[in-house]
Amino acid sequence: MERTEVAGNLADVRSRIEKACARAGRDPAGVKLVGVTKTVSAQSIREGIEAGLEIIGENYIQEAKSKREPLAGFPVAWHCIGHVQTNKVKIAIECFDWIETVDRQSLAVELNRRAGDAGRKIPVLIQVNIGGEATKSGMGEEEIVSFLRLCRDFDHLEVRGLMAIPPFFDQPERVRPYFRRMGELLKTLKAEAPQPEKMRELSMGMSGDFEAAIEEGATIVRVGTAIFGRR
Repeated sequence: MERTEVAGNLADVRSRIEKACARAGRDPAGVKLVGVTKTVSAQSIREGIEAGLEIIGENYIQEAKSKREPLAGFPVAWHCIGHVQTNKVKIAIECFDWIETVDRQSLAVELNRRAGDAGRKIPVLIQVNIGGEATKSGMGEEEIVSFLRLCRDFDHLEVRGLMAIPPFFDQPERVRPYFRRMGELLKTLKAEAPQPEKMRELSMGMSGDFEAAIEEGATIVRVGTAIFGRR
C-alpha cells in the first residue's frame, strides 16, 4: 500500500470521526484513534505514523515486540487490544503503554505485580463481554464491581475505563444498543473505581461501526481495515 493511500485513508477516518462528533455534539479532541496493525508491516505502520497516527493497537504481544524495534524513536503509544496470557504479562509490560483487555482478576494481580517490578503504573481498561458471548473474553456486568474493589489495593494499575467487542453485525445500527449499554455501565461504575476521576474511557467501535460508537460515547475507537486496507 502506498504511503499516499495510508495517509488518505487516515484523513478520511479522521473526517468521519469529526462528523460523528458533530452529530453527537462532541469535541473530536475527546476521541482517541487507535490504528489496529495486526499483520500490518512496520513500513505501513510508519507511513501511518508519519501521516499523524499517534496510537498503535496490537493483538499479539510477540508481534508488537517485533515491530517496536524498527519503529523505535517514533512518538507513539502502544495499546494491547488482544487477549493476554498471565505468563506473558512481563513481556506485555515491556511492549505496551496501555492494556485494554483486562478480563479477569488473576491477570490484574499479575499486571500489578509486574508493573511494580518495572517501577511503573500502567493504564488499563476492563474488557466487558457485553454480548454474553461464549467465544469472547471479558467480564460479565455482574463481575465488574467486585473487580473494581479489588483494584483499590493495587498501586501499579490505573483503571481508566471499559473496553468491549460487541457481537458482529453488518449493520452498525444493530450494534448501537450494545454501545449505549457500555456508556450506561461506565456512568454506573465510575463511583466504584479506585480513582473515579480517571475512570472515563470507553474503547469500542471498529472500522465498520466506529461512528455509531462515537455517537454513543466512545472515547477510543480501534480502526484497522479502514486505514491499512484488508489483510
